[in-house]
Amino acid sequence: MPWIQLQIPADPDNADQLEDLLMEMGAEAVSMEDAADQPLYEPDPGTTPLWHQTSVTGLFGSDRDIEELCAAVKDAWHQQTQQSLPDIDVTLVEDKDWEREWMDDFKPLRFGDRLWIVPSWHDAPDPHAANLLLDPGLAFGTGTHPTTALCLEWLDGQDVTSRQVIDYGCGSGILGLAALLLGADHVIGVDTDPQALEASRENARRNKVEEERLDLFLPGDEPDTMADIMLANILAQH
Repeated sequence: MPWIQLQIPADPDNADQLEDLLMEMGAEAVSMEDAADQPLYEPDPGTTPLWHQTSVTGLFGSDRDIEELCAAVKDAWHQQTQQSLPDIDVTLVEDKDWEREWMDDFKPLRFGDRLWIVPSWHDAPDPHAANLLLDPGLAFGTGTHPTTALCLEWLDGQDVTSRQVIDYGCGSGILGLAALLLGADHVIGVDTDPQALEASRENARRNKVEEERLDLFLPGDEPDTMADIMLANILAQH
């Protein structure tokens, strides 16, 4: 069945309230998106910053009457805030196998001559290459971002055999693990996000990387050490 999608412009002061309202009105799901291409950088701990112009989207079952639904949302908003709600953009969304749709977006990617990033639901195109098994997850780093792709291509062109490597801002562990699969001896990964360190550990296990070849730390916990190569696919100001 199709779905009714209501998309409403908001700002950081009312986006959360609007999300709660749509859920109270029976939305099956509510999401928030950037409406003005505004970057959000690393947030302070315990904070969830929103864009200055946010689009709040509610997804409703197709059995609802669209005109009655929009009128009810506007009326409830006015009762809560004594303010009028901006125009609601209504779209009918075709029902799909969303899990399959999501998975189809991620295919094996080749970087240079030897290195492939391969999602777990695909076979490796070249079984003899350095194949890094990696699925999209909690931490940054799947190979699709341009700076990650540039780092992977650069790594593929280096002789990293028996080298010591630091991956500063390791995210999913993609760069450090790629270095290990290409022959590096040992990698130290550092990230501000504990979930990123856990994602790196899980990806190392998935790729059968020996525990002693990868050490992971929060900033400030890493040991004083020397390295042959340092990778830092992070924001420029840092």
